[in-house]
Amino acid sequence: MTETTNVFAFRQPFTVDDPLTDILRAGARELLARAVEIEVDTFLASTSELTLPDGRARLVRHGYGPARQIQTGIGPVEVARPKVRDRGACGANRIRFSSAILPLWARRTKSLDALLPVLYLRGISTGDFQDALSALLGKDAPNLSASVIARLTADWQAEYERWQRRDLSARRYVYLWADGVYLQARMEDHSECILVLVGATPEGRKELVGFQVGARESAQSWRELLIDVKQRGLRIAPEVAVGDGALGFWKALDEVFPGTRHQRCWCHKVSNVLDKVAKSVQGAMKNDLRNVYLAPSRAKAETAIDTFVEKYRAKYGPAVECLIKDREALLAFFDFPAEHWAHLRTSNPIESVFATVRHRTVRTKGSLSPKTAKLMVFKLIDAASKTWRRLKGTNQLPKVIAGVKFTDGIEVTPTTESHAA
Repeated sequence: MTETTNVFAFRQPFTVDDPLTDILRAGARELLARAVEIEVDTFLASTSELTLPDGRARLVRHGYGPARQIQTGIGPVEVARPKVRDRGACGANRIRFSSAILPLWARRTKSLDALLPVLYLRGISTGDFQDALSALLGKDAPNLSASVIARLTADWQAEYERWQRRDLSARRYVYLWADGVYLQARMEDHSECILVLVGATPEGRKELVGFQVGARESAQSWRELLIDVKQRGLRIAPEVAVGDGALGFWKALDEVFPGTRHQRCWCHKVSNVLDKVAKSVQGAMKNDLRNVYLAPSRAKAETAIDTFVEKYRAKYGPAVECLIKDREALLAFFDFPAEHWAHLRTSNPIESVFATVRHRTVRTKGSLSPKTAKLMVFKLIDAASKTWRRLKGTNQLPKVIAGVKFTDGIEVTPTTESHAA
């Protein structure tokens, strides 16, 4: 006589019924077990010539280790690792089987180890991982505590130190973008200034060149960063550097790379000019400034600046002075290929990255230490650099390196008379 029951378990809150995921986990468990079995059979076959004095095989199967759960992208997968026994030696001479698929102390897949720090960068706090990933990895998924995440992010320090020591003797950068952004970590009484250098290679790719934390955006801080980059092998000066109006950078640049031309960032300049007038005037003034940096030639840009000066000098003198004091540096891009103008007019390759950085530091509610903030900024910039687009008109970069002259973005072709002369 069978015993029946009418007691049924209620569905618990926040649980997700997903038969498809259960099937995937069961299939993954079977495939993983089969792959490890094939791996141990291959290992035994490769050592089959090793025998004991009586002719028996030296290496034999020896059961399984304790079953354990491996955290994967589809949740926990339970598997037992097969063991191999060496009957012919002991101690240091013993041959051991080590699975490349299932290492001895593995508790998570490598992809999950890489995912957790990225999620931390994107805004998930260390204490929220258990809740955020419960639907994917299971309600009681282990190894997601704050201390585990802290150990994973500790690898950033070693990666940062290796990156800071890398050799730059084989590198060359045609263009250089520089910017400094202030971020306040925890309850510090002052904001740390993050100094960043991004360069364009002769192949048109953008790379993170230099990164340093300074007390402020001073000439000394920029000088230290530029000298460090130069001492690690960057001997050839960039053709042009793009940055905002921070005088410290330009002073340090002239000392370390005196041959590099200056190009002021138009985004910063427009913002600085508009800050000196009332909001009611900013719309019309912004359109007039757009006529300058979007002009098709230097002559028309000069005319647009003269028009701006004549139009606003009488009433908005400080705004006009802010524009014309950097007149030459604002128009330097006209001496480079027209395809590169959109890249040279602004330091946005750095500004766009720091938008993500600010979001992350705000998300942490000031809980970052200065060291953690530095490493986080480095990792965010490094991750963003993998998606940076190449420069337009990469075929023009060898000409810039060779010293070909450009006028209003067009290559100057030597005439017959100039050749004769």
